[in-house]
Amino acid sequence: MVSNSASESGAVPEVPIRDDVIRLGQFLKLADLAEDGAQARDLIADGEVRVNGEVETRRGRQLVRGDVVSVQMPAGEESAQVG
Repeated sequence: MVSNSASESGAVPEVPIRDDVIRLGQFLKLADLAEDGAQARDLIADGEVRVNGEVETRRGRQLVRGDVVSVQMPAGEESAQVG
């Protein structure tokens, strides 16, 4: 699948996690896709977040390595992969 990430090469940056899983709200902050928990909550509630191409509205969604999270930002879509 080709990503619409901000990267010109099309590669999605990988963000390493410490454990086997991470919650979506936490990952948005870790990957700098959200400034804080409140912004992460709002992005998710507004339907601006996709996990593996599907809109995700659960902040507590468990992510595993390999999942790709995309957020629609004013400047365009930004993505990060759980690593």
